[in-house]
Amino acid sequence: MLETEGRNALDAMAALREWEARYQRGETGWDRGSASPALMQWLEHMEPCRVLVPGCGRGYEVVELARRGFDVTAIDIAPSAIASLQSLLSREQVHARVIQEDLFTHKAEHAYDMLYEQTCLCAIEPKHRLAYAHLCRDWLRPGGRMFALFMQTGKPGGPPYHCDLLDMRHLFAEASWLWPDDAPLFVPQSSGRFELGYVLTRI
Repeated sequence: MLETEGRNALDAMAALREWEARYQRGETGWDRGSASPALMQWLEHMEPCRVLVPGCGRGYEVVELARRGFDVTAIDIAPSAIASLQSLLSREQVHARVIQEDLFTHKAEHAYDMLYEQTCLCAIEPKHRLAYAHLCRDWLRPGGRMFALFMQTGKPGGPPYHCDLLDMRHLFAEASWLWPDDAPLFVPQSSGRFELGYVLTRI
C-alpha cells in the first residue's frame, strides 16, 4: 500500500549514503553520458520556461535545457553527481541553479512551468511514491507539464523500480493530471530495460 509521507531524516541520510556510494564505486548504469533521446525529441516542440529536474544525476539534460535558454533548477542528493554537473555547466559555459539536497525537502519559491522526470521516480522506494507525486503536483503551476519517462524493468525490487503503467495512472490520477491520448515514446536502454515517455499536464 502506498504511503503519503515523505522521507524522514534517517531515510534521507541513508539515501544520501547509498547514492553517493554508487557514484564513488562507478555503479551508474543509468548514466547514458548524454541527454536522453526523449528529451531531444520533446525539445523540438518546446519553448524556454522555468523547469525543475529532480534527481538530476550528472545532469546532461540540465545542460541541454540551459543551453536552449530554459531557466533550470536541478536537484540531486549525491554530492558527486552535483559536482559533476557543476563542472559540466562550467565547461559548457551555461547556467542552471544546482541544489544538493533531499528532493523531499525542496520548496519552490515560485511554481515551475515544467518538470522533467527521468530517473528519479524509479529510484525512489515505492512506499514514498505517493509523497513524491504530491510534490510533483505542488511544484508545478496549473497547466504546467511533466515530461515523464516511466522505467519498465518487468522485475520486482530495485532500484530501478518498475513503474507499472496502471500504477502510474493511479499515482498521477486524473483528478490532478491530464494524460495524453497519443502513444508514449519508447526509449530502449543498453541494459534491456526501456522507458515509456508521456507528457502529463497538471490540472
